[in-house]
Amino acid sequence: MFGLSELKQTRVYQEAFQEGEIAAKLATVPRLLGLGLTVEQIAQALELDVEEVSQAAQQQSAN
Repeated sequence: MFGLSELKQTRVYQEAFQEGEIAAKLATVPRLLGLGLTVEQIAQALELDVEEVSQAAQQQSAN
C-alpha cells in the first residue's frame, strides 16, 4: 500500500508543495506593498526573485 510518507517523497508531491509555497508567498505581496515595503525588500524577505515579486505587484495593480 502507498502510504503518506511514500507519497511525500514523490517528485509530483514535492513539486506541488513547492508551487503551493510560492503561490502563498506571492499572495502576500499586495499586503506587504501596502505596508510600504519595496519590491526588493519583499523579494528578500520572501526569498523570491525580484522579477516574481514585480510580476505579482503588476497583477495586483491591474486588478
